[in-house]
Amino acid sequence: MIEDRVTLTPAEKAARRRRSVAIGLFLAALVVIFYVVTIAKMGG
Repeated sequence: MIEDRVTLTPAEKAARRRRSVAIGLFLAALVVIFYVVTIAKMGG
């Protein structure tokens, strides 16, 4: 089973890392937006 694993090139690893970081930043931005909107609705 171990020989079935796909080995990634360094470029593919870097691309996967950049994609993961971008998704993480996007999700964090969504959390901040929802938090700000919720506080604004409660305050207004």
